Amino acid sequence: MVALSHLLAVILSASIFLFFLNRWRRSSSPKPQGRLPPSPPRLPLLGNLHQLGSAFHKSIQSLSLRYGPLMLLHFGKVPVLIASSAEAAREIMKHQDLIFSNRPKLSIASRLFYNNRDVAFAPYGEYWRQNRSICVLHLLSSKRVQSYRHVREEETSLMVEKIRELGASSKPVNMNALIQSLTNDVISRVAMGKKYGLGSDTREIYHEFGLLLSIVPLWEYIPCLSWTRRFDGLDKRVERVAEEMDKFLESVLQEHRVRDRREGDGGDLDFVDILLDFQRENATRSPIEDDSIKGIVLDMFAAGTDTSFTTLEWAMSELIRNPKVMKTLQNEVREVAGSKEEINEQDLDKMPYLKAVLKENLRMHPPVPVLSPRELIKDTKVLGYDVAYGTRVMINVGAISKDPSLWENAEEFRPERFLETSKDFRGLHFEFIPFGAGRRGCPGTTFAVAVIELALAKLVHKFDFTLPNGAKMEELDMSESNAIIVHKKSPLIVVATPHVC
Repeated sequence: MVALSHLLAVILSASIFLFFLNRWRRSSSPKPQGRLPPSPPRLPLLGNLHQLGSAFHKSIQSLSLRYGPLMLLHFGKVPVLIASSAEAAREIMKHQDLIFSNRPKLSIASRLFYNNRDVAFAPYGEYWRQNRSICVLHLLSSKRVQSYRHVREEETSLMVEKIRELGASSKPVNMNALIQSLTNDVISRVAMGKKYGLGSDTREIYHEFGLLLSIVPLWEYIPCLSWTRRFDGLDKRVERVAEEMDKFLESVLQEHRVRDRREGDGGDLDFVDILLDFQRENATRSPIEDDSIKGIVLDMFAAGTDTSFTTLEWAMSELIRNPKVMKTLQNEVREVAGSKEEINEQDLDKMPYLKAVLKENLRMHPPVPVLSPRELIKDTKVLGYDVAYGTRVMINVGAISKDPSLWENAEEFRPERFLETSKDFRGLHFEFIPFGAGRRGCPGTTFAVAVIELALAKLVHKFDFTLPNGAKMEELDMSESNAIIVHKKSPLIVVATPHVC
């Protein structure tokens, strides 16, 4: 008790000292110029960090309801502009996209992605433009995405067969595990030429990689706390994961160099093949380093597996919770399939309700409800407010996509709304931007959608789904995890009964 009382006294004394220190700094330092966005009161040192709960996107949405769709928060010493309206998003990602196209340097992401030698976290500049161009023109063009059609069709058929085997014995099916395996296997084959199964060690490292990406250590916002790095163990975790990932990726590159495969040989080029070809062909003009290749491949995994997985997970959950929507979709898919045993990608263009279901699912459950932060490269005005150089900017797409002023019955899962509108998720309609927009928009949207649509169509074509133990559909737990990529908190466990035509 004596020790606790002493600690409380120290904390109280420190708080009083910081309060008066802050008053002195505010009185002796120049006042901010111009008309600043609305901002909640903030504490010394912490800024507004104490107002952020474990569910970050919900915390800032709650604050925006009070302070407006464009508000200025302070995470320690870092000013952060939060945009929670379509109008603000359009201003940032369209009208002033160039000056909002930088990325802040995040310490953990920088170390995991080879000092930001990838595309997602690279700062805006010539290096980023070159590598993004490589991704858009060589890896993720419509022609290249179409060339991987057989991979998607084969892997989705394998998933269906696994479910059929379990369904034959009436065993409950963990859809999360099967969907995660699907997205991992598709990306593995497309990016690296073969499947790299998630064994226990690999799974642990990949899981840790995702966890670390979601962490922004407190000392990054409050530099005077950097001494805590000696005790929190975070640096060792990052170093271990970075080393393990690099060891794996280095082995992949060396394997590809030995086999030296080419499109003209009759084999399929994977992403590593294409990047190594580009490296050889541009060795003297505009070289791409091994670390850049590794960083880009990591981008594909980080952006392609988890986001596709969570989108499918939520889509199946919403369909099971909404039996009428499920029945309408099944009728459409089964009518298009007719007597065919297998659906292929050509069939998808004849399924408008399927596309409406996917859009509604992305509206209700954007996999990343708060887009990766941007950083302002010069002073500007946004919707009449002054915003300073160096301010970080976050777009709350989760709040925008459920804005009742934009969407009728915004909390209701109703795919029919997308049969009545031309709104799409390609970055042109700012009330619906689950993949972002502008220069920093996701270049892999076409690839992700191709996997998700085909998997969803095959699942509802081949099976009827119920919950285990006779549970009612409306009892399905739809609570969210607290992470950058928002999964269901609990796995989706179903009974999958093979459909008899």
